[in-house]
Amino acid sequence: MRPTLLVTSALLLAAVLTPLHGGTRLAAQRQPAPRRNSDRLVADPAPLAAVTTLLEIDRAFSKTSSDLSMRAALDAMFADGVIAPWQRGEIVKGKAAVIRAMLQSPDSVAKLSWAPIRGGVSADGLHGFTFGYLAAEHPDGRLSHSKYMAYWVREPRGWRVAAWKRRPIGAAPLASEPHAPSLPSRIVKPTTNTDVVARYYRSLVNAEAGFSQLAQRVGLSRAFADMGSDDAVNMGGPDDPQFVVGAANIARAVAPVNGDSPATITWGADTALVSSSGDLGITFGVIRPKVQQDPSAPSPGSAFFTIWRRASPSAPWRYIAE
Repeated sequence: MRPTLLVTSALLLAAVLTPLHGGTRLAAQRQPAPRRNSDRLVADPAPLAAVTTLLEIDRAFSKTSSDLSMRAALDAMFADGVIAPWQRGEIVKGKAAVIRAMLQSPDSVAKLSWAPIRGGVSADGLHGFTFGYLAAEHPDGRLSHSKYMAYWVREPRGWRVAAWKRRPIGAAPLASEPHAPSLPSRIVKPTTNTDVVARYYRSLVNAEAGFSQLAQRVGLSRAFADMGSDDAVNMGGPDDPQFVVGAANIARAVAPVNGDSPATITWGADTALVSSSGDLGITFGVIRPKVQQDPSAPSPGSAFFTIWRRASPSAPWRYIAE
């Protein structure tokens, strides 16, 4: 969601990364270690199979993109209704609009490749997320590097990206071990009950609002620590080559000073997506200062998205990736 957005403006868009030697591009090297037989006796293998498939699909889109323009690469994997946080507090919606925004990047003439380091899926097997590192190879051979995060929805034609962002970083990332996947305890049949899904949607929107309200009371540091999962990740800033891992670390990164003072910013969910199993979802919104410095020229704010997870539809939501 917000750590870097709070410190600086937001910018937009399991495998091991090969170190970048002499311009070598990012590449997936290996899968997470297989589970032991003892693990299989107590765990449903279906969730792991589902997230493994999603990670393979993410890598497959990367492999295909190496021969495509940025426009064609993004068009292939984006859902028609893809959403992306963008500059000056804008949330861009729709494939054509998101791609048009992405093509404003200096990397628009580059060939993209990326490697996910973690994935997760919902209990209904229809929503998921991945994040990792992306390299853009320019015609002159120069490489630029980014972190990326994607939220996926499984459509009749297959998995497609429903939300995407990337954050440029100043240097090539260090080789990174895969993070353990985010898995539900089991895969369940999707529900078609719109009232149930609407209730999940409201609970997710309310969780985002509650996050902001908590920050007004106890400060950003405590709010980020309390509302995040132990294995949550944040994209960090352009000077952070790696993802920030863990709610406690994210809290320190978001508010290195005065973190216990009531927040001077506010935010909420303008829209959201939620799985029919009610355990995975994503919110989109804009962070704004509580007090405008110049009422005649209000701040446009900083757009964000946050991926949320919970153990069951009756459990509290906690952010897992932002």
